[in-house]
Amino acid sequence: MQESCLKLPFVQTPVSWYTHPMLLRYTLSGHVFITPEDDLDMLVDELISTGYDEEFCIATDISPDFIARLMKAGFLVMSVDTQNGVLLLPKIHLTRSVLLFPELHVKKSIKRFLGRYELRVDTDFNHILDRCIEVHGNGWLTLPLTRCIKWLHHTHASMARPLSFGVYRNGKLRAGEFGVVSGRVYTSYSGYYNEPNAGTCQLVLTTRYLQNTGFAFFDLGMPLPYKDDLGAQNIDTQSFVALFRQSR
Repeated sequence: MQESCLKLPFVQTPVSWYTHPMLLRYTLSGHVFITPEDDLDMLVDELISTGYDEEFCIATDISPDFIARLMKAGFLVMSVDTQNGVLLLPKIHLTRSVLLFPELHVKKSIKRFLGRYELRVDTDFNHILDRCIEVHGNGWLTLPLTRCIKWLHHTHASMARPLSFGVYRNGKLRAGEFGVVSGRVYTSYSGYYNEPNAGTCQLVLTTRYLQNTGFAFFDLGMPLPYKDDLGAQNIDTQSFVALFRQSR
């Protein structure tokens, strides 16, 4: 329920040159540089059509509106703290893990635990986000990005709104995650658990909630074995973007 550690080459000061009618800009490290002036849907199309083989892009504008627009365009927005300040790392996975609801698989060993937990939606958002940082560190959830995510959540007016899910047993939070809603798509960002099986139960109960409330699918982000075990499919960027745009 957590992105892997960032493995990004040293990020140079963005320097532009032009390679396509969209005028994609690249840093010296070879990453596409994004600004608030870009048409983000067109930019994603250009990333696909030009065969961009990096998962990360780079941006320097850390504002809630820009971050929300990136999320609505299908980017999973991460960040990194450098010697020159915090940079955004909008990420379009080369392979994306997507759980279609009919494909949900619940192991027999997990089914007996599901009844122990109560799923609560968008309760204790700040605590769940802060707990994710406590458990996994702030390598990509830097303070400026965290502040923007919390602001977007509490404004209730964003085109892409952060949301949290938690499972409770005996009134105590046992596992939680937060992510972003764009239309009828929920994208998972990070999560944690405090006791065995609670994290898997939270994912299963969250999947059932999304299905029952009219969501199109569960975007799980980076492929990982535990997501495959739930029945998720690993699809390429072009397929994901088409599916995402149908439902956002």
